[in-house]
Amino acid sequence: MLVCSILCFIIFNKTNSRLGYLLLLASIPVLVLFHLSIAPYTKVEESFHIQAIHDIETYGIPTHNVKDVLQAEYDHFTFPGAVPRTFAGAVALSGLSSPIIWLKHDIDRQFVARAILGLFNASSLLYFASSLRRTAGRATAIWYLLFQASQFHVLYYASRTLSNMFAFGMTTFALASLLPEPVSSATYRKRSRVALYLITIAGIVFRAELALFLATHTLFLLASGRISIQREIIPAGALGLVLGQAITLPIDSFFWQQYPLWPEFTAFKFNVVAGQASAWGTHPWHYYFTNALPRLLLNPLTYLIGIPISLLQPATRGIATSILIPSLAYIAIYSIQPHKEWRFIVYSIPSLTAAAALGTSYIWTHRTKSFIYRFLSLGMIVSTLFSFLLSSFALLPASSANYPGAHALNALHNHVLSAAPKSARGQHEPITVSVHLGNLACQTGVTRFLQLSDDRSKQQGSNISSTISWSYDKSPPPASLSAMQTFWSRFDYVLLEPHEAETLLSLSGSPTEYAYSQSYAWETVDSVTGFAGLHVLRPGEEASGGVEEGILKWLFGRKVNEWGILHSWRKIREGIRESVSKGWWVEVKMKEKIRILGRVR
Repeated sequence: MLVCSILCFIIFNKTNSRLGYLLLLASIPVLVLFHLSIAPYTKVEESFHIQAIHDIETYGIPTHNVKDVLQAEYDHFTFPGAVPRTFAGAVALSGLSSPIIWLKHDIDRQFVARAILGLFNASSLLYFASSLRRTAGRATAIWYLLFQASQFHVLYYASRTLSNMFAFGMTTFALASLLPEPVSSATYRKRSRVALYLITIAGIVFRAELALFLATHTLFLLASGRISIQREIIPAGALGLVLGQAITLPIDSFFWQQYPLWPEFTAFKFNVVAGQASAWGTHPWHYYFTNALPRLLLNPLTYLIGIPISLLQPATRGIATSILIPSLAYIAIYSIQPHKEWRFIVYSIPSLTAAAALGTSYIWTHRTKSFIYRFLSLGMIVSTLFSFLLSSFALLPASSANYPGAHALNALHNHVLSAAPKSARGQHEPITVSVHLGNLACQTGVTRFLQLSDDRSKQQGSNISSTISWSYDKSPPPASLSAMQTFWSRFDYVLLEPHEAETLLSLSGSPTEYAYSQSYAWETVDSVTGFAGLHVLRPGEEASGGVEEGILKWLFGRKVNEWGILHSWRKIREGIRESVSKGWWVEVKMKEKIRILGRVR
């Protein structure tokens, strides 16, 4: 779709065709959902929100015996995390998911919730593109969409239940309202107030670092004379504060059973004031500029050519500076904080991408006037195509292979459900299956959405004559050898890292006084591989293509062979290696990550 959009833009640009632009608009939500479909699982940093969504949808919001119900059913009382996080996003996604779940009860509810979040963020990117079109013209909006569609991180993480991505859509809508469109001063002031409301609310509810993002944009607007303290800043700050507190205080005080509770203020004190964020790692001051931004923008010509041109040319300099200065100031000031992650500055990516689109649009519209501009235009097209290929055929497969915990739990379910009819034949009592989920499994995809209830067991194994009752445990194993036998004997299956599995297997056959008797021996049921880095293939080295072909099989099922899709993909890959990359290729490396052990009675 992206390649067709680029070709339509190039071929039909002189006839003012809207085909390329419409395809590009459609490509943003389509690509967000495509990334979600290829990698539908979550990592540990997303776990709070996704577990909260599950608990609200499954158990509802209690109206009596509130504390007892929450403590008994909700995950956050058992695994609260270092600091409390807001339930506001989980409540919103659960509510929006309810009509869809009501229409189709057996739908993948985790996918639905994430799809709603992804489409919200996609709509904010489209709104930003429309505002940019009114500000700087259609060509700039097209290049913005091309760059945005060829970037990886924003599209991949748009549907991920991180607090940053709940805030991302709100800040992007705000940035769109702050673009210097050719409107009256009164209209722009009204839009600025709305933008400041949105950033303030997003900061109060979801991410405290947005206070700095709000400060840099507010100071720039004030310094440039676009807003005033009395008419915009004070009303926006006051109303945004009231609305934000009205959202977070009652919701989070209720779910956490602490009155009053403002989660982001608590997190700010813990991470910034107390300096506890540094425990998660530190980076040098220049990390955001030398590492994070190049990865987020992906296409190197956007920041090496596009942004500099937008600042150098008088025709684009005014718009570019108003877009860039507040965002770059935010990144520069936030670089003082020792603990750095790219998601802390992701809110600036639409602005930086827009500035790159401004410069590229200038180059493109002047391509017939200079050989240099013609050469740079070709470079922009090629680099954007390369970024898209890198994003779709290297980064996306690599990321999709990074959830061995989810794949292991699904493999265990399939194993038990396929074996259950034979073992349950003639039995009328329920079969109880107890599963221990190791630390890596919980960090790489296992959520309550993936755990089977009795009803879901019946749906997935309709030919099972008796009900399977599932029990899942995430508690850490004891350090004492003397307590291990009692601990491990509680489970029928365990999901462990290979070295942990080897230890358990060796102990089960060890003659020591802490050894497990033969009635509690263990055997390997299955093993699951995961991402182990990227491998650069040299000319002459054969590509295995295991991850890419696995994705194609998942997408097309049995048709993958009937339609010759695998054969076609292999020919395309070899064609690219032969004619474009001269034999070089990047491939995903895999290695064993989680082993499934079953207890032998």
